[in-house]
This record gives sequence, C-alpha cells and structure tokens, in this order.
Amino acid sequence: MATFRVGVGSFNIQDGAVGFGTDTDGLGSLKVKGVTKTTDIKVSGASTLTRYSGFAADNINQLENITLTSEVGTIGDIVVGVGTSVIISSASTVTVGTVESVSIGTHFSPPTGGIEERGQDFVEGMMRFNTDLNTMEFYNGNEWRQFTYISDIKNSPSSRGRGVIGGGRSPNHTTSMEFIQFHTLGSAQSFGDLQNNSTYKFPNSSAVRGIFSGGYEPSGGGYDTNIINYITIASAGDATDFGDLVTDSGIGSGASSSTRGLQFGGYVNPGTNHNVIQYIEMSTLGNSLDFGDTSTTLRGWGAANSTIRAVIAGGDTGSAKTSGMEFVTISSLGNGREFGDLTLARRLDNQNASGSIRGVFLGGGWGSRTDTIDFVNFASLGNAVDFGNLTNETALPATCASVLRGIVCGGYSPHVNIIEFVTIATAGNAQDFGDMTDTRHAHTAVSDCHGGLGGY
Repeated sequence: MATFRVGVGSFNIQDGAVGFGTDTDGLGSLKVKGVTKTTDIKVSGASTLTRYSGFAADNINQLENITLTSEVGTIGDIVVGVGTSVIISSASTVTVGTVESVSIGTHFSPPTGGIEERGQDFVEGMMRFNTDLNTMEFYNGNEWRQFTYISDIKNSPSSRGRGVIGGGRSPNHTTSMEFIQFHTLGSAQSFGDLQNNSTYKFPNSSAVRGIFSGGYEPSGGGYDTNIINYITIASAGDATDFGDLVTDSGIGSGASSSTRGLQFGGYVNPGTNHNVIQYIEMSTLGNSLDFGDTSTTLRGWGAANSTIRAVIAGGDTGSAKTSGMEFVTISSLGNGREFGDLTLARRLDNQNASGSIRGVFLGGGWGSRTDTIDFVNFASLGNAVDFGNLTNETALPATCASVLRGIVCGGYSPHVNIIEFVTIATAGNAQDFGDMTDTRHAHTAVSDCHGGLGGY
C-alpha cells in the first residue's frame, strides 16, 4: 500500500481504493476516518452512511439507493431522486427536528392497515393510510384523526355520509328506522327496524357502525332495558345484537370518538335517576363497561363531543331542570368535571350536534319548550354562548351531525315530522332540510361522519 503524508494528515491508495486519515484499505472507493465537513454531497449507487450525524452537510442529493444504519441528522434538505429509496434501519436513530425537509420526486407510500392494525406505541405526528376508513390519518397525541378534505363540498368525505333515525313514538312506540344524506337537502327514506321499540335510547357512532343502547320500553307504564343494537350505517337493513349495558337505563345521553362510545346517566325504573357512565369499544361486540360517574344525578342530558372531550349539558332531577355542564376525556376512564353553564336551564335529551371544534345544543325542554340554540368550544372551559334559534320550540327530537351540519329531526311541539339544520361553524338560525316519513319524538339518531371522526 502506498501512503502519502501531507502536513499532519495522510492518505493511502491500494487496489483502486483511497483512504484519508487511515492506514487501512478503503471500503468501496473511498474511506474517511473522522469527521468530514462538506457543503454538498451526492451519493450514487447503493450506499451506507453508518454515522451520518458526523456530516455537516447543507444538502444530501440522493441519486440512487441509500441505507441509514446509525444516527441520522442534517441541517438541510434530503432530496430523493425518481426511482430511488431511503431505507432507515431498525438500528438507526433519527433526532426529531434535525431534518428540515424531504423532497420526493414522484410519490411516497405511507404505512397502511385497518383500525385494529395501528399497533400500541403511538407517537404524536405519526401518519398512516387507514384501509377501513379509506383515508389518511394522523396521531395528535391523544387520538387518531382523519384528514379533512372539503374542496368539493358535495362529494368530499366532509359532506358525504348519512344519518339514521330510529325508534321513538309516532305517537305509538315504533322500531322503524329511516335515513338522510347530509350533503343533499330532502326527505328521509326507509332504512330498516331496531330489535326493540324503546324510546330515549343512547346513541353512539363510528365511521362504520351506529349504536342504539338501552331505552324506555312501553310495558306496564314503562321500564328500562339493557339491550344494545347496532347497524352498519352504509347498508340499509335491520339492527343486530351488540351486547348489553351494565345498567338498565334510558333517558340519558351518548357521545362518541371514532372508536369509543359513552353512555351518560339516565333513568332507572321505578322513578330514579343514576350517575353511572358506561362505555363500549365500537369495533368489538360485547357488553358495556364502567367508565366513571357524573358529578350530578340527572336524566335528560345532552352530550356533544370532539375526538378528545365529551361535554354533557342540561337535564333534570325529576323536579327541576339544570343549566350545568360537565366534561370527560373520552380516552381516559374517570368522573365528570365541571365545564360551565348553558344560557338557560333545560332538559336536552340528546338534542346536540358536534363539530371538531364546537358543540351545539338545540332546543329542549319538557313541559315548557324552547327554540334556543347554544354552543361551546370544546377546548375551552366556560359558559355556553347563544348560537341562534330553531324554526319552532321543540322537545325530544333526534339529532345527528356531519362535520359541517347539525340535523334536528321531528320532535314534540306537538308531534312534527320536520327536519331542519344548522351550519355548525357559523352561528345563525336553523333552516329547513326536508321531512321525516312520519311524525315521531323521543327517538335517536346516529351518523357515519360526525365531527368526532375528524374528516370522515
């Protein structure tokens, strides 16, 4: 091997390989011992940088394939050429924030899989394509959120989807269900039948399933049930058995994230309220589980939710109505905590709609009714603010929501079949949407695209 010394440094040449600062033979064409500083580096061929953090490169222009096996960092851009790949091995360490940008010539393919394939070790900022929901999603540190696409309001996931209304009284108790399409104003259409004809059911929704739980059945003056029904929202048909509630209950309220459904308090025959919070995992059939307790014992709650929080509002003790609001963190078992107050005391009976930022409480009352609409911002504790008014004073309608619209169906003022809507992001009065197939009240509605699901 020929060795050449220049000043205090040296380089050697052997068999077409060149080494700097080392008396060993080169690996490939060039081996450099120690820290190498450069303003630009071009890598051609299958290359391995075993300690890339030792470079202080402005840019890495990657012409062919590259494998990173140790510490990784750059102060500039990584440019990946067309038809090439960057492979980061399981042994490598990437320091967050050291790579300013990655430029990709054509496209990149993110990890893919269904809801059950997300794994367990989530880190804020993770992205993947969800094959169950057919959309990109990211982890925000608390929940998986789906990307919202709204450039085409009519055809985007933000507006597509349907709401399904079931049960109630018309004026007799019924098992029938009907549905609406959120992006198209118009009247409801027949969907199928529930397993039982109870009123005041708890509603829960995912992108796939609608859940109808518990309720108040018309036997012997009424009794409460523990039956949980579910439907596949995209496919009209009859409901199927899901499981049972921990506590027979009705006249409560429900809230949902994309994966979990909560049932708040309610009425237990004969004549008593309870403060139990129950929950289900909506992708898995089975019985509900204990979540915690509300701080007050009421019936007739309203409940709105983001992906993180559920806010329950209003209700009555059996002798007096309340304006109070409580909240829970959906992903964490625990008891309700104080949120603020509605603009007026009233019983809400699931008269609510959810956007990703705002919850809206629509009408309400029992005995005396109101057309008042209030809203809250989920992220900020505090009192509700006036939103506008319904077209009439309504109690006991069914409500559901898309990302954009809150829908109010039927109700008692007395019995009506009208459907009206509000735009959740914009305060104002309700507008006409269409009509239900019949008059009914004390019914329940679910949807496959409510605000708690992000963009879907």
